[in-house]
Amino acid sequence: MTNPPSGSLTDFNLFSGEPQHDNFARLKDHVPTARLAPAQKTFSWPQGQAAIFPATYDYEGQTRSSETFFTETDTAGLLVLKDGLVRIERYALSGGPAVPWISMSVAKSFISALVGIAVSEGHIASIEDPISAYIRVDPGSAYDGVAIRNVLQMSSGARWNEDYADPNSDVHRLAAAMVGAISHDDFIAGMVRETEPGTVCRYNSGDTQALGHLLVKATGRSITDYMQDKLFEPLGMVDPGYWLIDNTGMEMAYAGLNLTARDYAKLGELYRLGGKWNGQQVVPADWVKASVRWDAPHLLPGCPILSDHTLPFGYGYQWWLPDGTDGEFSAIGIYNQFVYVDPSRGVVIVKQSANRAYGTTMDEATNREDETIAFLRGIARQLV
Repeated sequence: MTNPPSGSLTDFNLFSGEPQHDNFARLKDHVPTARLAPAQKTFSWPQGQAAIFPATYDYEGQTRSSETFFTETDTAGLLVLKDGLVRIERYALSGGPAVPWISMSVAKSFISALVGIAVSEGHIASIEDPISAYIRVDPGSAYDGVAIRNVLQMSSGARWNEDYADPNSDVHRLAAAMVGAISHDDFIAGMVRETEPGTVCRYNSGDTQALGHLLVKATGRSITDYMQDKLFEPLGMVDPGYWLIDNTGMEMAYAGLNLTARDYAKLGELYRLGGKWNGQQVVPADWVKASVRWDAPHLLPGCPILSDHTLPFGYGYQWWLPDGTDGEFSAIGIYNQFVYVDPSRGVVIVKQSANRAYGTTMDEATNREDETIAFLRGIARQLV
């Protein structure tokens, strides 16, 4: 089922410093979407003892104000679970408990879960298979002969520039494919190889879009349809969800999911529990384990490359891995979207944001992703 609007994300003048919270709360009204229906049997989070929002957190040797950070990053929703109970829930700006907020790259972690399910069901024989055995690629292009594992780990070797501040970068060209003469399918098929696959982790939204095409070709179903069956129903999603789609009906797999904070949290809790939900193994346990660890030197914290600089996080199967010893992992999207998991403390935190400074540069000073991890750690570590 699709909605009729004909706009796109490119209409909203992203990365300009303009406020975006009104747009991020209502994309389904402006951009073509495919709808995910609430589950036939819904699950609502039980309420735990209300926790106090911490006054401060520590970052780079300084004590900083949590309230200031909440405000400066245009936080629209903050949901904190401990052991499956709601301990903190705050909304601001255009956010709210029933508002479907744009995922940005948090969608990548949902796609990874669906790939793991497709492997377990035999739709994909092995992640050592070349992705070109499933999707159309031009001979000699970026994905020709590249193992699915390398694509999952952002190590495909494809040439890519994910510079949000550069309107001519590859990520902007990919976004333009939503409404352009070239489809997502054509865009992926013609990408160019730059490095040997499996040697460099270069953050590349094209890799996730290729995984989206893999799901469609391998299962014979749309991402929306497959996700409805394999995640929305078993997790008991309460509110409708939406995938942004291009003019062929293909989902924007790398960034186009829209869910409420309470429904985003279910992926984090599912992975905290090793892929099991209400007694059912929704995502294979070995897939979850492999997804949230690095298994090669180029995936270690400090090695993944974003545009022209390295990041302080490691990388798994479309999950980010903060440096440290607590086993944390996080889905992260631009403008400061987070589904953060600290299994050692039983904590899952969703942060929905519209940080207006994001992407005006490619620096931590504006994008504040490393600082967000420090902020979320501050919340997780004060819960008892």
